[in-house]
Amino acid sequence: MRLIGTTIPDEKRLEYSLTYIYGIGHASALRVLRATNIPPAKKAKDLTPAEINTLRETIEQDYKIEGDLRRLIAGNIKRLREIKSYRGIRHTKGLPVRGQRTKTNSRTRRGNVRRTMGSGKRKVEKK
Repeated sequence: MRLIGTTIPDEKRLEYSLTYIYGIGHASALRVLRATNIPPAKKAKDLTPAEINTLRETIEQDYKIEGDLRRLIAGNIKRLREIKSYRGIRHTKGLPVRGQRTKTNSRTRRGNVRRTMGSGKRKVEKK
């Protein structure tokens, strides 16, 4: 089933299926289902067209999702870069933004570059 440009799995419970939409997590999926009076245990394949429409309307009214949310986040990061804030500089350099340590534990952001003590020196050739 497709909902708001995203394919939602038919065999999973709705509370988990809705999390496939970018911008909707588990808590907000439960909130949407509570607002539309659809039981969370129901599967996507069992929805009636009326329930699908109420889900779509509720999500579009109350949440920024998919492209709009991605555009908003990209705009926020672009603004931080333009004003040259500390966070913007960290985004530009590809380093952790939220105060994490970088001596160790920043493998994901840095691209798994392993630097050891001896890696910066040249090797001396023996004659």
